[in-house]
Amino acid sequence: MKFDLENPIGEEQAARRPTWAEIDLDALAANFRAVGSVVGPLVTVMPVVKADAYGHGAIRCAQRLAAAGAAWFGVALPEEGSALRAAGITQPILSLNGFWPGQQELCIRENLVPVIYRADMAEALDRAAKAAGVTAVIHVKFDTGMGRLGVRYDAAREFAEALRRCPNLRVDGVMTHFAAADDPQRDQFTREQIERFRAALATLREHGFAPTYEDLANSPAIYAHPAAHGNMVRAGGVIYGLWRDVLQPGASAPGLRPVMSLRTSIMLLKTIRAGETLGYGCTFRAPRETVVATLPVGYHDGYMRALSNCGRAIVRNRFAPVIGRISMDLTLIDVTDVPGVALGDAVTLLGEQGGLAITAEEIAAQAQTISYEVTCGISERVPRRYLPQ
Repeated sequence: MKFDLENPIGEEQAARRPTWAEIDLDALAANFRAVGSVVGPLVTVMPVVKADAYGHGAIRCAQRLAAAGAAWFGVALPEEGSALRAAGITQPILSLNGFWPGQQELCIRENLVPVIYRADMAEALDRAAKAAGVTAVIHVKFDTGMGRLGVRYDAAREFAEALRRCPNLRVDGVMTHFAAADDPQRDQFTREQIERFRAALATLREHGFAPTYEDLANSPAIYAHPAAHGNMVRAGGVIYGLWRDVLQPGASAPGLRPVMSLRTSIMLLKTIRAGETLGYGCTFRAPRETVVATLPVGYHDGYMRALSNCGRAIVRNRFAPVIGRISMDLTLIDVTDVPGVALGDAVTLLGEQGGLAITAEEIAAQAQTISYEVTCGISERVPRRYLPQ
């Protein structure tokens, strides 16, 4: 996506603070197709659009992915699924965290597919389905080594017996989640998780259940563990072009493109003398006469305080370092070495400009986190601008 330096804000941003996130929906669709080419036509790719599509905007992203052929969507919460329904999404929606007491009716009403991992959840949904006169569709999750949600793999028999007492439920899928599919040194552990899943699934089948979907692979497993593809995979970060710190080191991810960019512009320019300090705590001392640009973006916007004195921006096709502590609403950069720098110049904090790039993975490494937290952390105060318009 070309960044329009002549009109960096766009008409819809003209009367607002000039800080925004660009979401490239064509790149999103291309990433969906790229994942499909890895798993092949017999495997369903479920885009995960939880957490507002990792900060990219769940409704617009789901609408674009539906148009690109997505047959399922994954969310974390029934509320997220309900919002998609209100926006016109008709595809099956898997609620990965199941539901909370009192939400079983919402799942039935909105035709959401909850993940079930406790017998009492199954019983509550069974009662609600009976009262509504329907059969509720569920996916069962087995814990094969992650240790978070899921029926323990070695308790599959007892759970299957409990499910048989719930005649108003239909087990349409069985899933698990990998703990270390991104770590080649733990490939044996991932293989053990696959074996445990297969054994638990066999136990369900022995008890008369015939799930349609076998759903194991997250983003790293899609690329590193073909044996885990089953017939459905959950594509999270890779759908949004996040892979460098998600997949196994050295993994090839052809066709993936970053979807989010974070843009702003210079609101003030000033020159300070050598030896003067900047920002809270006076953590930056100018080693020379320095031209300082103030940017209308800060940690409330998701531009993390951890990037203080180590992040960088792109201005007029030059890298410019972040100087001083990032504050809640404002950030300072050193533009001394940017020829012709001017008030109102476009600034890229995440994304590409003029052949240069700052990736979410780079920012994550500087902040000692992962790229998912970078994009999820861009706050609602930052308007999303969807491209193409």
